Amino acid sequence: MVLAAVTVAQFVFALDMSVVNVALPAIRSDLGFAPLDLSWVVHVYALTFGGLLLLGGRACDLYGRRRLFLLGLAVFGLCSLVGGVAQAPWQLVAARAGQGVGAAAAAPAALAMLTTTFTEGPRRVRALGVWSAANAAGGALGVLAGGVLTEYASWRWVMLVNLPVVAVAFALAPGGGPDEARPVRRERPDVLGAVLATAGIGLLVFGVVRTDVHGWGSPATLGTLAAAVVLLAAFVVTETRAPAPLLRLGLLRSRWVAGANALVFLAAAGQFTAFYFVSLYLQQVLGLGAAATGLAFLPFSAGLVAGTVVATRITARRTPRVALVPGAVLAAAGLAWFASISPDGGFLADVLGPSLVTSIGTGLVLAPVAAAATTGVAAHEAGMASGLLNSSRQLGGCVGLAALATVAAHRTGGATDPAALNDGYAAGLAVTAVLFVLAALVAIAVLPRRRPEDPGPRPLTPAENRLEGTRS
Repeated sequence: MVLAAVTVAQFVFALDMSVVNVALPAIRSDLGFAPLDLSWVVHVYALTFGGLLLLGGRACDLYGRRRLFLLGLAVFGLCSLVGGVAQAPWQLVAARAGQGVGAAAAAPAALAMLTTTFTEGPRRVRALGVWSAANAAGGALGVLAGGVLTEYASWRWVMLVNLPVVAVAFALAPGGGPDEARPVRRERPDVLGAVLATAGIGLLVFGVVRTDVHGWGSPATLGTLAAAVVLLAAFVVTETRAPAPLLRLGLLRSRWVAGANALVFLAAAGQFTAFYFVSLYLQQVLGLGAAATGLAFLPFSAGLVAGTVVATRITARRTPRVALVPGAVLAAAGLAWFASISPDGGFLADVLGPSLVTSIGTGLVLAPVAAAATTGVAAHEAGMASGLLNSSRQLGGCVGLAALATVAAHRTGGATDPAALNDGYAAGLAVTAVLFVLAALVAIAVLPRRRPEDPGPRPLTPAENRLEGTRS
């Protein structure tokens, strides 16, 4: 039941990253969005989700994984309802921000529930494979759901469709899993670290997603990114001294954790951007409608699930590294194939083949990277590791999409004819292939060849020893 609840919840969180995109034109005409404000329907979800993930991950370690999971689901569902009945632009943007807050609480708690319910080894790998398949399917099917709902129902259903899914996850969550013991000593939350991390990551995401209005070299962008770097540097210093840090920096000494987070950053940058460019190619170059564009992503969804199933079987017997390397290489090959798109092409020639190759390769990456990021992590830090992995994925997607959209726009040069747009999308897709090559190199160079032994209890840091002595 834990696996079912977590899988359903992860599906809807991933769905909401892409379900709104196809509905944006309908939203603009119905609610009267200004052109420059419309992008915030997408950006604000990424901003609050990505900015609060570290805090959500640590909070579930301190206050209970299931408690944070249910609270996050409740907030997410309530905000979905508010967004579905919104009558003004600010109401929809506020609802999307609330969805991000709820997802930031529930997503790391969900992954932590899995890693603590299923012991390290084949059972955990299989559970993470199901979770990863739901994550992958949600992202890909979001395009289909958004297109079909917008064309045949109303854009409001891209928000309201979350309600029954959240209700199912909420009903399943209390029924299974080990009881969570109350901590022997209640650690004080790292308030300063939470403020610095949330503000730093939030400014980083804000600066990146606004490059569509303010260029990368503009004072606004450079100033925002510089402020984000300063805040994140202050966060690192704070975490070395905090008794109960939001992110224990020693966790990054693990080659599994560090390598998996670097890899997922690169893979998410490539995957999210590929979804974006292929969706635009189908609509603006090949001239497909919203529903047809969504249907065109079905082979991609099927390939993701197939790749995840294969990766789960491989990783259950061997280390995550064995599936990650060929998966990243296969995804890079598929994206390089995608980069040969043509304005005179069609679905069979330019979409179906590369979709299958890319999606199978991406599926081979998704399940093992989650297993790698939690390998050797103690149970009391499962939420911390989960929040870090989700943060890396979100940041990779935001930074990758903003950066490669700039690459595509530079190649297009302001032209709007199908041939020019095709050249821009092809250039962006070529760079996504390079990102997956880099991901493969990270897997080869950083990830260990063998699994670690049981980590056992972690020794207390000097700050924790002083705090424990004071309490004694």
